[in-house]
Amino acid sequence: MASLNIVELEQISNELITENSEFLQGVSISWRPSEEFAGNLYRGEGIVPASTQRVWDCIKPEVGGLRTKWDKTVKDFELIEAVNDNVSICRTTTSSALMGAISPREFVDVVSIKRYEDGTVLSAGTNVEHPLCLPRPNIVRGFNYACGCFCIPLPGEPDRTQLLGFFQSDVGGYLPQSVVESFIPTTITAFYSNLTKAVKSLKV
Repeated sequence: MASLNIVELEQISNELITENSEFLQGVSISWRPSEEFAGNLYRGEGIVPASTQRVWDCIKPEVGGLRTKWDKTVKDFELIEAVNDNVSICRTTTSSALMGAISPREFVDVVSIKRYEDGTVLSAGTNVEHPLCLPRPNIVRGFNYACGCFCIPLPGEPDRTQLLGFFQSDVGGYLPQSVVESFIPTTITAFYSNLTKAVKSLKV
């Protein structure tokens, strides 16, 4: 499962998604229907003004990390099981969204980390069931499908990083999928904007 989600995301990253696209606040966003659920696969691409390591420090999935300090969509992050140094089972609890129309959700994923020879770092995840992390009765469980981020160094520009992100989430609940999809491009743009602020202000 862990190696499969990396392979799947690497394959997706080589796609040129051109069916629908927008350019919002310096971020290129494109999408097409997901092959895994009744929603869309989104691709976001932008430049973050910081070194690859700095960007990675801000987005890497870890308990007590910087992500919960700047990403307003992430309320809590828990480690359920450390499979090895590069693979873990995690539960993420999100904040409410769409002015409270979407209540907090939980997502349980197997997360894999891969480093490439050129300095690129990939965090890839997909939903998984785990006996130590059963659904909680007071919160809706959503499901992430092959998703993650590539932090890609820019040759000759050590203080700039290309961030290539893929998002496809079934948030569950009863809201029509069309309503959920309507705010995702704005959410992705906010992710890049808030990350850009975080790399300048937060201390590791």
